[in-house]
Amino acid sequence: MKMTPSEAFVETMVANEVTDIFGIMGSAFMDAMDIFEPAGIRLIPVVHEQGAAHMADGYARVSGRHGVCIGQNGPGISNCVTGIAAAYWAHSPVVMITPEAGTMGQGLGGFQEANQLPMFQEFTKYQGHVCNPNRMAEFTSRCFDRAMSEMAPTQLNIPRDFFYGTIDVEIPQPRRIDRGFGGENALKEAIEVLSKAKFPVIISGGGVVMADGMSECVKLAERLGAPVVNSYLHNDSFPASHPQWCGPLGYQGSKAGMKLIAKADVVLALGTRLGPFGTLPQHDMDYWPKNATIIQVDADHKMLGLVKKISVGICGDAKAVAQELSNQLGNLTLDCDSTKEARLKETKAVKDEWEKELDEWIHEKDPYSLDMIAKNEPGFLHPRQVLRELEKAMPEDVMVSTDIGNINSVANSYLRFEKPRSFFAAMSWGNCGYAFPTIIGAKLAAPDRPAVSYAGDGAWAMSMGETMTCVRHNIPVTAVVFHNRHWGAEKKNQVDFYDRRFVAGELSHQNFTEIAKSMGAEGIRVDKLEDVGAALKKGIDMQMNEGKTTIIEIMCTRELGDPFRKDALSKPVRFLDKYKKYV
Repeated sequence: MKMTPSEAFVETMVANEVTDIFGIMGSAFMDAMDIFEPAGIRLIPVVHEQGAAHMADGYARVSGRHGVCIGQNGPGISNCVTGIAAAYWAHSPVVMITPEAGTMGQGLGGFQEANQLPMFQEFTKYQGHVCNPNRMAEFTSRCFDRAMSEMAPTQLNIPRDFFYGTIDVEIPQPRRIDRGFGGENALKEAIEVLSKAKFPVIISGGGVVMADGMSECVKLAERLGAPVVNSYLHNDSFPASHPQWCGPLGYQGSKAGMKLIAKADVVLALGTRLGPFGTLPQHDMDYWPKNATIIQVDADHKMLGLVKKISVGICGDAKAVAQELSNQLGNLTLDCDSTKEARLKETKAVKDEWEKELDEWIHEKDPYSLDMIAKNEPGFLHPRQVLRELEKAMPEDVMVSTDIGNINSVANSYLRFEKPRSFFAAMSWGNCGYAFPTIIGAKLAAPDRPAVSYAGDGAWAMSMGETMTCVRHNIPVTAVVFHNRHWGAEKKNQVDFYDRRFVAGELSHQNFTEIAKSMGAEGIRVDKLEDVGAALKKGIDMQMNEGKTTIIEIMCTRELGDPFRKDALSKPVRFLDKYKKYV
């Protein structure tokens, strides 16, 4: 069929059910942008292109469809790198469209010229470069197919002059992989191991969420009577109300989950790569079981045994594997059948103990935090108490994104979910400014669900400009800002290793409530504990019933939770005389 390359590009996106694109308009792709509207595609203009990439990530993680972002060639594209890296570590099928300088000027150092493919090569699973206008539909289709098959970002790089002309092309139809339960031999080995397990524990990971396999994971857990822990930052992979749910592993995770997995003789890691940061010792507990038999299930065979030593590796879809294991185990008598009731009682007891500890854990107890508390500053709240009150006020259907930082990390212990595709974090990338734009994308994908972001004051300053995006385009969300007046995560290192010599860590004097109002949003400042839950409920009510974005600024003390990694730094050593006191 005769059409222009712009039409082929847009029609291929239509074939892939694209309805929303995040970005900032640009001349490099204006010919295609001109026909987005009649194609049924909405361009969501953002404040900054990094926000566009994060929004595409959030959109993909909630919808299970592609998230798409686009920008002007050169600086607009380079602004997206951090956001695409976050999507890569979250296994999000994001398509980054990167119009490039025209072919006749490449290599001449022209306006906004850059070599754009190397920018993204580390954070994409496929890079399609349109080398001829006649291949526009081919490369566009391949980028969308590969993003979904790889569950990762891809890049579509298009020289800006290739949008023009006349081509004769057939629009390819999307290809999707039908994922199964893996090899029969590996599955047989897993059945044999599980049938002899005395104390099996399941780790429910991101693969369970991406496969929409929560109900299958629940069924398998109930068959085994196994405690279920969430992999790091995948608190939405198992319903928190279920009696076998034990909370997340990893940094600031659940002591209950850690105590129970430490007892395991068999661990079924379902849809998780068992990443190093997500299995680090925490709460002074080296909980990873040293002698347990590890069964790992992952859709990517390269992840099997990559981090932890395993005995059985199943390359398969988490949902399909859980279903098949349940089917085969259902007709067998298992060694753990006779102890199911006792293990369920133990699970409850350990969980109750942890919940009681959280209730009583009002503030941090390290010397620095106690010094900060002793200042008795009026109007500043203990972060842990704040997080508990927020937890209590959350609606069941809520979606929450968290930024990187000290209070946000502590929140890992308090965030509980009933549904998958509810929790979004920057994963191992850990970039500031992630949470707010990501929840905007999530809200656009699921407008009927309450959407809440968490950010510290430092991270908030990086992303708060997207408040204007919410207001301008009627995408209402609720943002919680923990205003503790410092870069807490890094400042904790200066407390522990640098004798409280604070350099560049102080943040103060902002009034984020008034800033929010100046951008057209609602603003609520909270300085009393009894107002925390009420403020969140009010913000969500305005979001869901009035279409308003609300920024909730919660004034917090300067106390600090445990550092990201106690092994990340060493006590300083100085040899030169002028530095010797800096130890």
